Amino acid sequence: MSTLYLKTNKEDISKYVIFSGDPWRVEILQKLLDAPKHIAFNREFNTYTGTYQGVPITISSTGIGAPSAAIAMEELYECGMEVAVRMGTVMGMKDDMLGKLLIPNGSMRLECTSDTYAPKGFPAVANIDLINSMNRSVILNNREYINGITCTMDGFYSQMRESRLSNKMGTDILKTFDDLDKYNIHGVDMETSLMLVLGSLMDIKTCSVTMTTVLKNLKATLEGEDRRKAEEDLCKIVLDGIIIYDREGYKYE
Repeated sequence: MSTLYLKTNKEDISKYVIFSGDPWRVEILQKLLDAPKHIAFNREFNTYTGTYQGVPITISSTGIGAPSAAIAMEELYECGMEVAVRMGTVMGMKDDMLGKLLIPNGSMRLECTSDTYAPKGFPAVANIDLINSMNRSVILNNREYINGITCTMDGFYSQMRESRLSNKMGTDILKTFDDLDKYNIHGVDMETSLMLVLGSLMDIKTCSVTMTTVLKNLKATLEGEDRRKAEEDLCKIVLDGIIIYDREGYKYE
């Protein structure tokens, strides 16, 4: 019997799963797999399984935000997922971050979905072996990485980007960033803390690998060829990182 939303079965899913927020980034990623099999595309969830350098890997989308990411993780956990990697973009909080990889050690839980699973005192932390594998992959792919703390929020236009409504309501979006600066937060997204909490509760290995494509309040953005190349590099870095983890684990020189 297939899962409710992703329409997946245990026999379709690898123990390694890469999650992308954007279902169309999954289409870019699947082109790097050998013999990708399209499992299903239902609502915001687009899922393939194939191999990369001989290792079976499943890729699936979560849509935007923590609630749908929780559904994706729950249903692929039902199908036997053992390693989960969030692959996506992040809003950088530091001026020198544009085009760099942010691979967080942990995340500040300002979204609400993880609260339905665990109290706020429960940490959102990534698996150190996966972090090390992804760090190494970034270097091998000639990019730069940062390991720091991110913050995950629910409201894009209410917390992260000024809009007509936020201006009408007098919402001080910039105060969001001023408050986060006090805690040396490196980036803001809408999924990471939820996925790290669930990974710990599920007793699986989890991490988040994000490309900085915008700076706070979108004051600078990657565009055109730079954005396209950044997205392609992100896909290859995560795939290569899984291969490093699969073959070497934590055994580094």
